[in-house]
Amino acid sequence: MKRIAQGQPGAIRELTVVAGSRLHAFAARILGSSGDAEDVTQEAVIRAVRHAPRWQPGGAKLNTWLHTVVLNLCRDRLRKRRELSGVEMPDRADSAPNPEQALLEAEQARLVAKAIGALPERQREAIMLVHYQDLDAAEAAHVLEISIEALESLLARGRRRLKQELLAKENGT
Repeated sequence: MKRIAQGQPGAIRELTVVAGSRLHAFAARILGSSGDAEDVTQEAVIRAVRHAPRWQPGGAKLNTWLHTVVLNLCRDRLRKRRELSGVEMPDRADSAPNPEQALLEAEQARLVAKAIGALPERQREAIMLVHYQDLDAAEAAHVLEISIEALESLLARGRRRLKQELLAKENGT
């Protein structure tokens, strides 16, 4: 951030290369759309560039701050989507080479995605940050603006609910 604030050549590109793909993947998981995720990622980088002169080292980690920005932008997009329509987000196709295995994996992924999508918003966000974005508990709690204990509670309730939902689907109930 210091290098961006100083206008050093390549600093913005470095930020985009280092953080861009992870942020894009995070946004795509939340939004279900690569195009929307690209827009959100670009907006997050733009906000980072604008914020660079005010960045205080020693505060939040840049990675945590960027995930917070992306999460908030995704929430805004989802809120606008809900206002415009009640249509469900489409599933993404799996590109595995073995068609039979790909179908099984795609079905399992669809069931998991549907179960995650059915979780309450805070539980869903906690699970995505910890299990899909590999943030540690402190970073995820910071992004969600909650204590580590509250994060652990969200994760436990979310995991329990996912397990129940997936077992129910497996047993045909």
